[in-house]
Amino acid sequence: MAPSAITPIEEYQFTYEKLKTIDHSFETIVDHGAVKSKQLIGNALKAHVDQIDSDTCGAGDEDAFFVADLGEVYRQHVRWTKNLPRITPHYAVKCNPDKQVLRLMANLGIGFDCASKAEIDMILDLGVDPDRIIYAQPCKTKSYVRYAAQRSVKQMTFDNVDELQKIKHFFPDAELYLRILTDDSGSLCRLSQKFGASLDTTAELLETARTLNLNVVGVAFHVGSGASDPKAFIKAVQDARYVFDQAAVLGFNMHTLDVGGGFNCDDQFEDMAAVLSASLEEYFPEDIRIIAEPGRYYVSTAFTIAVHVIARRALVDATLGTVSYMLYMNDGAYGNFSSIIFDHQNPIPRLLKCGEKVLYDIRRSGIETPSGIEYSIWGPTCDGIDKISSCCTFEETVDVGDWLYFENMGGKLISYVFHESIR
Repeated sequence: MAPSAITPIEEYQFTYEKLKTIDHSFETIVDHGAVKSKQLIGNALKAHVDQIDSDTCGAGDEDAFFVADLGEVYRQHVRWTKNLPRITPHYAVKCNPDKQVLRLMANLGIGFDCASKAEIDMILDLGVDPDRIIYAQPCKTKSYVRYAAQRSVKQMTFDNVDELQKIKHFFPDAELYLRILTDDSGSLCRLSQKFGASLDTTAELLETARTLNLNVVGVAFHVGSGASDPKAFIKAVQDARYVFDQAAVLGFNMHTLDVGGGFNCDDQFEDMAAVLSASLEEYFPEDIRIIAEPGRYYVSTAFTIAVHVIARRALVDATLGTVSYMLYMNDGAYGNFSSIIFDHQNPIPRLLKCGEKVLYDIRRSGIETPSGIEYSIWGPTCDGIDKISSCCTFEETVDVGDWLYFENMGGKLISYVFHESIR
């Protein structure tokens, strides 16, 4: 179930022009900005749920909704430029293609990683130059290759001979990146099972590209989404250097390395950035352009979702004399909680409104509460896999009509409309 759109509140609108008035010191942006945003998020959540009476509202008025903190997206960009100054980010549009997020990214001057015609259109419609787009899909539909040629989106990846033949036929002037296989065993979502050329095939691929008179300008890799081991970047950079050297022997003048995505937005980011920067300094001179494809790094912590309790089932244990509850929400694993299935995420439930009490940022989460009433939380579909939380605990008795909220929900949006945006 996708949240319904609501009109953005004007006072919360975040525009690139407002960036000019911000104190750009790193500490001020991260510390003070985050505290202020927390307050504004709470205000936006409260303002919306307070105006809803589930007994009398119109159909759909109590649908789940997002509050998005675009200031958090900007703070993540500042954090990136501080820790990875050499790497130009190309935001992975598939992660969260919200229009206001994309507009902010465009105004910040970063590039974009697109994986489909629809994503290419989204970015070009913002007035972004095609040179800032990489079509980072190693296996593309023929008509999409033709479309990329029509829209002058030259940069694209490949990892097999058949893709080279396709590109030769439909877009011989493309600028190609050879995507190589990496060790992504330490990531939450492994991508190398599907994409990436092994090192024992790269020479053949480069020779084929030379025979076809195609322009291979760089190497690309991806260590997997949610990578937990910074050392994965070391081996990937070493392998990329090996392929660069192979290409040089064959007469290619490679100028760009794409280090892909997989960047966490938690406290591990600085360690990962340090390891990657050191590897790049060792293996790639300053004249080599470095790009990356971060996705959830930018947006995961910027989105909070509020969901409505649409039904409740009491489970009575006569032996223990206890009552627990199954709560049914109006969004779930087949909607904006799909990260539970596909990305192995564990969203943490928090109470937003219980009865007439607004509890945002007051009560501990359902995971942190040591004692109280036990709940399991479910999505609205008939599928038993549509479960948000197997067990959580709240001090309050949650009833039909109450609201929960979940933070850090920007990494895998199903609903592409914008709801509340705050500065």
